[in-house]
Parts: sequence; structure tokens; C-alpha cells
Amino acid sequence: MKTLVIGASPNPMRYAYKAVRALREHDIEVVAIGKRETTIEDVQVVTDKPRIDGLHTVTLYVGPQNQGSYVNYILSLKPKRIIFNPGTYNEDLITKAEQSGIACIKDCTLVMLATDSY
Repeated sequence: MKTLVIGASPNPMRYAYKAVRALREHDIEVVAIGKRETTIEDVQVVTDKPRIDGLHTVTLYVGPQNQGSYVNYILSLKPKRIIFNPGTYNEDLITKAEQSGIACIKDCTLVMLATDSY
């Protein structure tokens, strides 16, 4: 279940950081995009928008006001689903994604992993 984390942060107090770690602890392959290049354990955080083959899930950790530059990119990746973590809900992106056949889930990646509903 290859997962793209958008909004990855090197700050251990941030939920995006915790999500990258939790995904890796569940042996899920992670691609991470953030504001600056860094690493979170064994995951390289990039600032560009790489082509990702076999992507299953996009999990968002950027608010709707900062998602504009990612909308077409996310849709072009054709993930199976997008997880809108609290504070990232964006009705415009949800509408476009659902029209493209992408499932949209308003939930918390960390809770989903902890409850085996990921």
C-alpha cells in the first residue's frame, strides 16, 4: 500500500512526522513531500513532485489553503484513495477526486493505523 505523505515535517511533534513513522512501523512504503529536504528515519523527504508508480494512498497534512499546487499532481497520480486528516478537508479537491474515481476519506491516518482500519 504505497503511500504518499504530503506535508511531511522533520519536527517530531508534528502529526505528519508521526504518520511517516507509523506507516513505516506497519511496513508500508512511504514517499514524503515537505517544505524542505530532510529525512524521517529511513524516508527521504523531497520538495518536488515525483512520479510515483503503484501509488495506493495519498494522506494530506497541508491545509486547504496550501493544497492548490498539489491538486493536479495528486489527480495525475491516480491513487486509489486520499485521506483527509483533520484540518485538511477540501470540498473542491474531494469533488474532483471523486469524479476521477478516487475514494476520499475524512479520517486520521494515525487512528486508522492504530485501529487496523488503514
